[in-house]
Amino acid sequence: MRGWKFNVHLVIKLPSGVDLENLIKDLRILSWEASETLLYYAQILKDSNNRNDILRNDNINDPVTLADLKVNEIIIKKIKKKYCDVDWGILSEENAKSENYNFDSNRDWIWVLDPLDGTKDFIQGTQNYAMHLALNYKKRPYIGLVLLPERDELWISVGEKTWCEKRNGSKLKATLSKNKILKDMILVTSKNHNNSTLKNLIEKINFKKVIVMGSIGCKIASIMRGETDIYICLSIPGKSSPKDWDFAAPEAVLKANGGAITNLDNQELTYGKSNFEQGGIIVATSDIRTHKNICINIKEIIKKYDLYPINF
Repeated sequence: MRGWKFNVHLVIKLPSGVDLENLIKDLRILSWEASETLLYYAQILKDSNNRNDILRNDNINDPVTLADLKVNEIIIKKIKKKYCDVDWGILSEENAKSENYNFDSNRDWIWVLDPLDGTKDFIQGTQNYAMHLALNYKKRPYIGLVLLPERDELWISVGEKTWCEKRNGSKLKATLSKNKILKDMILVTSKNHNNSTLKNLIEKINFKKVIVMGSIGCKIASIMRGETDIYICLSIPGKSSPKDWDFAAPEAVLKANGGAITNLDNQELTYGKSNFEQGGIIVATSDIRTHKNICINIKEIIKKYDLYPINF
């Protein structure tokens, strides 16, 4: 949003030497550079003969591509170079995968980066992938960016303000749906996660419609555009769970525009745990005013059919 003026009364004081408007300009430039990079590798992947040149591991459940690594490098290197004297940390999905990774989660200011959310979809060519970048203050998202290269959308939030930009600077208005009860909602759910417990819950709720889509960033953006109303993330105990970098930026942009992302008890997500995990059941909805009741209704259905081990 060119020429955006921030209300200083609504913002937290950034680290010494960081001007908010200049920071957003820098993040905008970084994001569109990341977009170009992701689109470049997405085009290469369309040729099956080049697929092995892009893949960087053989892990079907947690693949890594050259695109993940390149965007990771671009974002981290340029933040460190431009803000070399600023006391903030950078938590990245790709860096956290290293066995020697040692991260101080107790800093007040921490960048949380997922260079490519929805890597499986990226490889499959579905176009449902995103980049997430959040700046957390005292373990809560303050600035959030969700980049959708294939849709030419950059969702940005600062505190209580959120907006969406196209590459040419034009703006897209968020149109979150309001005042819906659970059975009238359109659910957006995961494409590449085979979760029978979640499937059973979805069937019992009997949503108005279910849309399948990869990438948490893409799902939250679909709520922002008013295309869907709710997203439920259900992690099975003992199995892998989403991490901080999956939710920090999407939470920031959705919450700033009147939506909500919490656990099933309507409690805010906690970032900066030692394993970075966001386990249990997480619910994202388009309307914070009805969010608590939606969580209660889901919990009642889970209890009625004994679908998931939760405390009541």
